[in-house]
Formats: sequence, C-alpha cells, structure tokens
Amino acid sequence: MKKTKLGMSELEVSQIALGCMSLGTSPTKASEIIDEALEVGINYLDTADLYDQGVNEEIVGQSIKNKRDQIVLATKVGNHLKNDGSWFWDPRKAYIKEQVKESLRRLQTDYIDLYQLHGGTIEDPIDETIEAFEELVKEGFIRYYGISSIRPNVIREYISKSNITSVMMQYSMLDRRPEEEVMTQLAENQISVVTRGSLAKGMLSAKGPEVVSAKGKNGYIDYDASTLKHTVEQLRGVLQDNQTLNGLALQYVLQEQSVASVVAGASSIAQLKENAEALNQHFNPEQFAKVKEITKANTYQQHR
Repeated sequence: MKKTKLGMSELEVSQIALGCMSLGTSPTKASEIIDEALEVGINYLDTADLYDQGVNEEIVGQSIKNKRDQIVLATKVGNHLKNDGSWFWDPRKAYIKEQVKESLRRLQTDYIDLYQLHGGTIEDPIDETIEAFEELVKEGFIRYYGISSIRPNVIREYISKSNITSVMMQYSMLDRRPEEEVMTQLAENQISVVTRGSLAKGMLSAKGPEVVSAKGKNGYIDYDASTLKHTVEQLRGVLQDNQTLNGLALQYVLQEQSVASVVAGASSIAQLKENAEALNQHFNPEQFAKVKEITKANTYQQHR
C-alpha cells in the first residue's frame, strides 16, 4: 500500500489507517485484525484514551508490543474521564502532560508517534495546550502532534500558532465542508489531513441501500432522509465494472492534495480487506467530477 509523508514530519503513513475504535474488547480478535492490517500494508493505527475508557489503548498496546517498530501509532487526549464513565473537556497543560503517561502505560510503549488533541474550541487556553504538546516533543514522549477538529476557527488558530503535523477531520462525498476553505489553508502550510467518517457511517460502503435507510433515517449533515437515499443511489450509478461504492468514497477523499490517510474502522478481517482492496480500483477524473455534481458542496454554518 502506498505510503505518504504526514505533513512535514518523518512519518510515512499508509493511505488507509486502521481506526481502532471499532476493534471491540476481545484482545484475540483485535490482535488478529491488527496483524491482518500489517499484512495488507497498513502501518498507521489510530486510537484514543476515551475509547472504551482506556481499554482500547490497552488492547492495541498488547497487540503491537512485539511489532512496535512496524507501526505509526496515534492516540488522542483532552476528554477527561471520570470514574462513572462520563467525561468532560479538559485541554489544560497539566492534564495533557499527566495523561500522556497513562496512554504510554496502556499502550506499552515509551513514545507516541502522533499525539492529537481530541477536539477543541476557540475558548480553550490554546497557548497553554500548544505548550504542553511542545514540551512533550522535547521530552521525547511524543514525536509529533496534531488536532482532531472540524472547526475552521480552531484549525486556523493552530495553523498560526503551533507546529501541528496533521488535522483529523470528518470528510466524505456526503460531507464536503472541508473543501470550502480548510483544505486549501492546510495544504498551503504543509499540514496533512487525516480523514474520518469517509464512509459516512457505512452508508458509502458496499453494504447496500438498507444501510442508508437504517443509518440515514434522520438525515445526514444537510441531507434529509429522502435526498440522502436518492443521492447514494446516484453515486452507485457512477460506478463502472468491478468498482465499489466504498472504493469511490475512499479514493474521492484521497485525491485531495492535503489528505494523507483515511482512518477507517474495521470490526472484522473481511471489512479490513474490503477497505484495503478499494485502493486497487481505478477511477477516472470524470467520475470524481460527477460525484461533485451529484453531491452538495456543504459549508460550515458554525465555528467559522
């Protein structure tokens, strides 16, 4: 699988990343999926301290402890877990520097390749947050840092004030909001995009129309249920021989200059292989242009 440099870092990441949130809580099953990911060329794993209240990091750590050198490991911080399982937003420097040690312990590693702020608002103590990440780089606990955010106003602050390597954001054929302005700004500053939600809750996968009916019954972004169903049907009409909808969806986002990798969850080896094999399909520019005709050029209504 093709590898792409993440921002201006030394990290070379696979075009598909394994989103570990979907692995579940069975260590054996998770380990099998991770092993298969490496087998098909995926070297980039993304987790977070919030997933399953830290259990996801523990399972990932156990699965990779004998193959750490083969993996670009990313995790996230900022959601302060309480004993009852609830959480509150906490981007303070003290909390970040305390929690990185907990993530390292659970992941059974002495460094994190990419440490990401798991959200963020314009009201945050952003200078303090950046200071925490910069100190962690100097101290050797993390190699690089980024943010996970869809808020243009927050992203602009980090572009201007920090040394972020990447921004994780929701981006798909049905959610084209990043195309409005964010993609261009990040490309100009050599900051990579890592996408999530690129299969739109599975509605852009090969699973069929029943998934759209179930997952999209209340609409999606600015599509109502009826328009959503019709749009996905039209997207299926773009496909040619041996092409799949998830192939079109994944390659659509990867054609953007700033997108380095697509984080795609997999709860089974079959699902993992389906996503990896989607990159072997060939799509032409006319098909991507047709996607833009069919779908909405969504815009951000908040956090501008």
